[in-house]
Amino acid sequence: MVADGEASAECFGCATSREQASIVYKQMKELVQSSPYLSEMLEVIDSRKTIAYIPTHSFWKVISSDAGRQEGLNIHSLCYDEIHSAKDRKLWDAVRYGGISRSQSLILAITTAGVDRNSIGFELHEHAMKVRLDPSYDEQFFAYVAAAAPEDDYRDPEVWKAANPSWGVTMDEESFRADVRDAEQSNSRLASFLRYRLNVWTQGDGNRFIKLDQWEKCKGDSGILGADRVWYAGLDLAQTWDCNAFVAVSKASDGVFDVICRFWIPGENAGVRSQKDGVPYTAWAKEERYGLTLTPGNTCDYDFIKRDILKFCKERTVRMIAVDPHNSHYLVQQLQAEGLNVQGFSQGFTNMNPGTRLTETIIAQARLRTNDNPILNWMAGNATTKENAEGYVKVVKPSPTSPLRVDGIVALIMAIAVASDAENAKPAPEPEILIL
Repeated sequence: MVADGEASAECFGCATSREQASIVYKQMKELVQSSPYLSEMLEVIDSRKTIAYIPTHSFWKVISSDAGRQEGLNIHSLCYDEIHSAKDRKLWDAVRYGGISRSQSLILAITTAGVDRNSIGFELHEHAMKVRLDPSYDEQFFAYVAAAAPEDDYRDPEVWKAANPSWGVTMDEESFRADVRDAEQSNSRLASFLRYRLNVWTQGDGNRFIKLDQWEKCKGDSGILGADRVWYAGLDLAQTWDCNAFVAVSKASDGVFDVICRFWIPGENAGVRSQKDGVPYTAWAKEERYGLTLTPGNTCDYDFIKRDILKFCKERTVRMIAVDPHNSHYLVQQLQAEGLNVQGFSQGFTNMNPGTRLTETIIAQARLRTNDNPILNWMAGNATTKENAEGYVKVVKPSPTSPLRVDGIVALIMAIAVASDAENAKPAPEPEILIL
């Protein structure tokens, strides 16, 4: 923290959120307090989340991604951790020139690989790769990259070693082999393995949710489904031009989940949608077994959705319907008034991750029967996963403006999630009467 030849040193660590900043500060504080040498030299100031060296007015602190408050810093050293998860380049641009008045300023950027190739993290990665090939490209930039090359075989132990400098210290070959076996169960797990274990930037097909050869094995016909079956459902309501999707699942005695789908889009613009999305909505609607209803008008009529769901539930035992709370309040109230168990199911990363992972496993094990529904087949081929900084995943369209719909797959994940929760729920304790 003491700068040679400088009056004082201002040292910063960058975090992507205030919560992460607090975690990093706590770790540094514990490091200082656990060392007799450092604790005697440095002062920990909790009120400012700062560690100071009083004789030279030097300090170290963590700053968060609130770029608007980080301009004008006089930085001697900066460490920006996990820059791949930066939402934009504002903080980097705000602090990168903060040491311009320092004679020995130093900026460190540390990261694992990410998924956004339009990010500042990938921009720095590409710059680093150029410097590795030719150090004269930027003689003030030191680049160290430990990663598998795109052409490397991710199953090769020599590749594992090359991408992990702490091989044999914090990780071993046995754990890697187990991770490879798990990764090969689904595309999103493989993408996570490539990122976190081999430091490979992933995108495109690497983030495809479903392996199509695995989905092919799930197209079996359920046959006649008895009235004694118990069903759980997910309802994903449309935003703008997406489909409204209701997907119900019931676990058979053989452990396979049978699937029934219902979809709704406005009939007035079905032709335009067919051209835009590249699929035959009108033809699909003529096949009753596909479950697509064209509602009157140019916006979807929720009365038709309510009518069809009530009919479905009247004919079957439906224990729960999971619904994304966004834009569904009125419909949820109506369904609940009819006696249905309708529960909110937010579509954030934390909530969607367990069901997404479980659905991957069920598909990989061919424990799904979809009756070869072409609408759900189309959506399965469209589905990609998005991963946040914590490693949680959820299913999304390939891009926000993509005409490829995934609503049926999202509804399927919600249905499987609540079915699993119900299956694993602990029974309520038997009431007891205590006489004192």
